[in-house]
Amino acid sequence: MTASFLFGLLGCQELETPVGETPAQGGIGGLPSTEGGRAGAAGVPTAGGGGLPTAAGAGGGGVAGAFTAGQSGSATAGGGRSHGGVGGGVGGATANPYPTRAGIVEVLERVGRQFSQKWPDPAKLLPGSRPSNIWTRCVYFEGLLGLYEASPRAEHLEYARSWAEYHEWSFRPPGTNADNQCAGQVYFDLFELEGQRELTRIRALQQSLETMVNERSSANWTWIDAIQMSMPSWAREGVRAGNDAYLEKMYSLYRHTKRVEGGGLYDDASHLWWRDASWKPARALTPSGKNVFWSRGNGWVLAALVRVLDRLPQTTAHRAEYEQDFRDMAEALRLVQREDGLWNASLADPAHYGGPEVTGTALFVYGMAWGIRRGVLAEEVYGPVVRKAWKGMLQTVRADGFLGFVQSTGEDPSDGQPLSADKQPDFEDYGVGCFLLAGSELAKLAES
Repeated sequence: MTASFLFGLLGCQELETPVGETPAQGGIGGLPSTEGGRAGAAGVPTAGGGGLPTAAGAGGGGVAGAFTAGQSGSATAGGGRSHGGVGGGVGGATANPYPTRAGIVEVLERVGRQFSQKWPDPAKLLPGSRPSNIWTRCVYFEGLLGLYEASPRAEHLEYARSWAEYHEWSFRPPGTNADNQCAGQVYFDLFELEGQRELTRIRALQQSLETMVNERSSANWTWIDAIQMSMPSWAREGVRAGNDAYLEKMYSLYRHTKRVEGGGLYDDASHLWWRDASWKPARALTPSGKNVFWSRGNGWVLAALVRVLDRLPQTTAHRAEYEQDFRDMAEALRLVQREDGLWNASLADPAHYGGPEVTGTALFVYGMAWGIRRGVLAEEVYGPVVRKAWKGMLQTVRADGFLGFVQSTGEDPSDGQPLSADKQPDFEDYGVGCFLLAGSELAKLAES
């Protein structure tokens, strides 16, 4: 066990295995690669059209293009013709262009069942004899409780509750570490789902936040993954308790990561985030000289903003900034979507470990689907992105529910490469959690 691996679980940057540069990979299952071609995955016919229907009512042309100038894409609003893909045609769109809720839930149940059958005891130690309340498993339970909203089966709730009870609703030490605080989101979900009666379920979370709110420094979140692992709990407890001090401290922590840490981890030019200061241009660039913007890291930020905005009242201080960051990120991500619907692990450089990757993709779908449903993002712009991404994500699920193309834990595009449909990541739990979050939010959108 290397020192970097042991340190990683305290900072969301597990197991760094040096690997050689990997050429850009093609799409899933032999689909054309992202760059250089117009052809995409075959469109799934819908009523009145040969592919994805557009907002204007014309049948789309399959899943092709990245919605950027010079690239093929599904037909735009007002257009009746598509470029690329298979089965394009002109026809009327269906009333609801999204997959059915039942169809989405079936896939989610299959993916969730494959995981829970492999891990029937939620308290079982994880690889390396780690306790099961580390961040990787906590993200899984976030997704499972999202699935419970879409498919309220008693076994989902019982599986999560038994895990929380085993850990006595506590955190790994130190309780102020963002990765360890991730468990607080699951405890808070269970607290709410079962009537907000048992405050003991969120006592460790309250104590952790209270310790931090009284600290002068806000330099806690030195890596962007921490925003997702910690920030939503601040919003939830701050709103529940009516404690503006929590919401102000949350903003101070967020602002430090965005503007102060390493000179600021948010890039105003691209509206994307560097994973931490070690990946900023002065220290690291891709072989072709581009910024290293890691897909899953940016996915963590987008997901955190969703989970915060979903709780904050409209009049809350700083909400406008969070919402603007969310919109700007969504637009930046829209412009770099692959032709097969997924995103590369390295967002700014498709030649840098190019190829489909499902965890970042799932977090982007989760965020964009929420944004459409809540009216923060325009459906006519982002609906095609979400539908195309979901089609691509379905190609990563085997018949038995195993989820492929999940990048192993790490901190940059090279970790766990190369990916494949059958490759087992070092920890598969968070990948399943991200997938369940995306699908459960899409199910809400499809129903609305």
